[in-house]
Amino acid sequence: MMTISYRSEIRSRARIHFISFLSFLLITVFLTGKAGSVDLSAQGAPHVIVVGGDRDYPPYEFIDKNGQPAGFNVELTKAIADVMGMKVEFKLGGWSEQRSALQNGHVDVLEGMSLSEERVKEVEFSLPYAMVNHAVFARRDSPMVNSLAELEGKSVAVHRGGIMHDKLVREGFSGSLQLTPTPADALRLLAAGKADYAIVAIVPGMYIIRELKLTNLYPAVRNVATHRYGFAVRKGNTELLSRFNEGMAILRKTGQYDTIYNKWLGVLEPERVDWRTIVKYGAVVVVPLVVLLGGFALWSRTLHQQVALRTIDLTREIAERKHAEEELRLNQQQLVQADKLAALGVLVSGVAHEINNPTGLILLDVPILKRAQSDTERILEEYFGVHGDFTIGGLPYSEMRDEIPRILDEMQDGAKRIKRIVNDLKDFARRDDTANKEHIDLNTVVRTALRLVDPTIRKATNHLTVDYGEGIPPILGNSQRIEQVVVNLILNACQALPDAERGIWIKTLFNRATASVILVARDEGIGIAHENLSRLTDPFFTTKRENGGTGLGLSVSDGIIKEHGGHLDFESVLGAGTTVTLSIPAFSKELTT
Repeated sequence: MMTISYRSEIRSRARIHFISFLSFLLITVFLTGKAGSVDLSAQGAPHVIVVGGDRDYPPYEFIDKNGQPAGFNVELTKAIADVMGMKVEFKLGGWSEQRSALQNGHVDVLEGMSLSEERVKEVEFSLPYAMVNHAVFARRDSPMVNSLAELEGKSVAVHRGGIMHDKLVREGFSGSLQLTPTPADALRLLAAGKADYAIVAIVPGMYIIRELKLTNLYPAVRNVATHRYGFAVRKGNTELLSRFNEGMAILRKTGQYDTIYNKWLGVLEPERVDWRTIVKYGAVVVVPLVVLLGGFALWSRTLHQQVALRTIDLTREIAERKHAEEELRLNQQQLVQADKLAALGVLVSGVAHEINNPTGLILLDVPILKRAQSDTERILEEYFGVHGDFTIGGLPYSEMRDEIPRILDEMQDGAKRIKRIVNDLKDFARRDDTANKEHIDLNTVVRTALRLVDPTIRKATNHLTVDYGEGIPPILGNSQRIEQVVVNLILNACQALPDAERGIWIKTLFNRATASVILVARDEGIGIAHENLSRLTDPFFTTKRENGGTGLGLSVSDGIIKEHGGHLDFESVLGAGTTVTLSIPAFSKELTT
């Protein structure tokens, strides 16, 4: 295990030195490309550069017992200032305050800041001069954890404004975050039992544990995140940043960086092993092993080759079998679905006509009954006025005169709903609309659909926005069928709005990358649960069953769009609304010739 550890350390150090050398080489090429040398004095008397940092982040930066700035970052900054002829003044304080001070211009540079994508948007970073590994610290009596994910639901102490604070907030950590002014405070909370775990950089954490004698703490997970570490300046201050990069390159070349690094950080890391020692002890161990194992290696070589060949054959056979099983499973699912749809088509075609006939009679007779009731109402009212209340249909006329119109309206509405459901079923069962296809302008279809549902839109919302794209090519299809889909999408958006102050947005455009004509319908409605998004186009699935929904509208619409070579995509957030994207390939002469 010690040999593996030393080898890992050697590889790590080699990579760091290679990156450092490459950084210096790039900076040297950049600097030698300028005409002449830079004369700092020619730019006027050098002003004092205010350097900010964390007052309690040992051994990187901290206030020592004499009240002076100290640590790896401080000494490194002083060395850069010396070689670059700069005057610096240190102002160390709370880390979150220092970040604000940089943005407000109270400090010119932060001498140590971990790099992340979010922070790159706020500040400019120098070339990194160190890598900071963060660890999960625990008490020795705490349950064992092996990853950051196992901290979910736990109480975790973390440095306020630090890189791990940013990371946990960005990833939506579900546990309880206890924010502390310093890493030392986070470890104190953990040691006192006021937090379940603490996340602190490994080197400062071990340093603080040693200095404060927090013997009941240990690093449970030594590396949950690794971040590059360097100087940071305000956006646009590239001149100051280049001076720090140049100074760092000089320190690395002269060896001063390694001296400072070993002074502050080397004592907290495993001792380096030089190449001569490795070769010396390696020869003592490896040579006898080679002699002893050489014969065995020659004897087993043929056997290993045979095992390897057989392993390859078995792996290929297993992969082929899994692939065949997956294809069989998918084919079975497709056959089952196709059988269901075929059965549904047969059922619909068989009963639709039988249902429509009595429904049509009801729709014809109810209006006649309503007119008859309207004509007899005057006579009944006169009789009621002369003779008083009387019985009709087993109930007093004073009650029935209001109930009869309501019953007739409900009968008519119910018959209309039956007819609509049957029509939806017939549309769902319809398989081929290849006839009567023509060149369609999507903007024209949308305008027609909006006119058809204008009364519904006016009742549903006071905020309708329509954006017709320009230069949209035509599509090839059945305009009535596409119009049916657009009407369905708009009606769904209207029905999703809880009140008229919520809005609906309709937009058309042409996506040149996919050669597709796009319609986007977005609403600010109640939204759809994530687990239901994949079922929206399933036949008879609906979230509006109590409001008369049949679950066929989107199934029919999806079938129509697929017949036209397109697709429907759904995105939704509960309480925030839903976005439906309709995409159909644009008509292309090249594809038809």
